[in-house]
Amino acid sequence: MLTKLPDLLIEPCVRAALLEDLGRAGDITTDAVIDADTQTRLTLTTREAGAIAGLDFARHAFRLVDPAISFESLRPDGARVQPGEAIAHIAGPARGVLTAERVALNFLGRLSGIATATANIADRISHTRAKITCTRKTTPGLRFAEKYAVRAGGGANHRFGLDDAVLIKDNHIAIAGGVAIAIRRARAQVGHLVKIEVEVDTLRQLEEALLERPDAVLLDNMTPDMLREAVALIDGRAIAEASGRVTADTAPTIAETGVDLISAGWLTHSARVLDIGLDFLSAHEASSKTRLILVNNK
Repeated sequence: MLTKLPDLLIEPCVRAALLEDLGRAGDITTDAVIDADTQTRLTLTTREAGAIAGLDFARHAFRLVDPAISFESLRPDGARVQPGEAIAHIAGPARGVLTAERVALNFLGRLSGIATATANIADRISHTRAKITCTRKTTPGLRFAEKYAVRAGGGANHRFGLDDAVLIKDNHIAIAGGVAIAIRRARAQVGHLVKIEVEVDTLRQLEEALLERPDAVLLDNMTPDMLREAVALIDGRAIAEASGRVTADTAPTIAETGVDLISAGWLTHSARVLDIGLDFLSAHEASSKTRLILVNNK
């Protein structure tokens, strides 16, 4: 089950985005065009199929601009949606709704895009033991949000930062002088609760690494045949993670080699935004759409 992010984490992030958008004078367009006492009701609607993530970010955007705005979620984060589905109703002072619109949609579209890309791969490897996972290739300042979106899409999270696990990569190995010495130095330095993973490019490096008993091995840019050999060599002694050349099309073949994890940096740095719009609807139209969705989801 997907655990929601605490409001304490979300609010500062959304507040910073609103401050960036409001600039020095606020929303001069809306303030000039819309009367202060105008009320409105709009619906967040999907334009394409995907997986939803970021509803609480959108909710905070509207609430921070004007606490009088109500936000009613119709689908939870992690839900799979089709084109034309209403996922939330927003009602209240029109000025506040229009001012918060872009920031709300930026978060919702970005995070839903990541969730959708993750879900696409998760679905295609569901017949195997492997799970799709993200990396540290995230938007600066948004790592916690983008990794949450990966979870919403059915994926798993890799380490969140440099301080929560050891990952010995190729440059560490080159500078330290070898795989074995790098692992031994790491084990001597970190605490007993810290896991150690090492990246290897060849089966020879893998054999050297396994002698030092790492917790996980990152099998980088290996062909499917090499991955199968690597999994056989590991034989359950460490977590086997594959990376490199991972797409929705290649992921099933990689997963079928027997690896435990498949990591893909593009899930967070290059996922396409999911198209979600904020549509003006009359109260009658919004009510009708809500009833239709509830019937279809029974």
